[in-house]
Amino acid sequence: MTGAPVICVDGPSGAGKGTLSLRLAQGLGWHLLDSGAMYRVVAHACWSRGIDWQDEAEVVKTAMGLDVRFVPDGNGVTVWLAGQEVSHEIRSERGSLGASAVAALPGVRVALLDRQRSLALPPGLVADGRDMGTVVFPDAPLKIFLTASPEARARRRQTQLLERGESVSLPRLLEAINERDRRDSGRSVSPLVAAEDAIVIDSSDLSADGVFRTAMDCVAERGLELR
Repeated sequence: MTGAPVICVDGPSGAGKGTLSLRLAQGLGWHLLDSGAMYRVVAHACWSRGIDWQDEAEVVKTAMGLDVRFVPDGNGVTVWLAGQEVSHEIRSERGSLGASAVAALPGVRVALLDRQRSLALPPGLVADGRDMGTVVFPDAPLKIFLTASPEARARRRQTQLLERGESVSLPRLLEAINERDRRDSGRSVSPLVAAEDAIVIDSSDLSADGVFRTAMDCVAERGLELR
């Protein structure tokens, strides 16, 4: 499907996909696709323009006209929309809810599909998302499905929000994560599910370093070269 190798990192929110994907991309010297951020940007753009997340026609129109850039830096990836940095806004709880809502719209997923595939350029791409291995890059040589218990993911999310000065109760976060899991796994279009040939890594009791080492073992086994 593409002229460059792709490593897919799929899984539910809060499992550590973003951290793992960034470290893999940096270690391999490959490009990075944060597909979740693309949906967050769509949701943010719609919210900013007063467009209902359920209005598929308007959301699709917004998705097709996005002026968005992802710029890696020392702390991760900054996200720019129409020349303005929106990294903080799209990482909020509202951004999470909006991303899940617009990602459930078939037209939005179609509108973003070609853009995602166009990022598979030499020397390779690490693609972070929920349907990278099942829909976007089904022929990828390495597919990782990173998961963790809802409780572990809720604790991690609470820590992230506290570090940003946002206070959210753990029970509320756990409820939101369980609801999002049900929605993402039960949707008719591109449901959250591990690809049949994916390697499943449970990060509940692993540190970020432990997850990275496990993933790099998979990279070595598949013969994907370090730079």
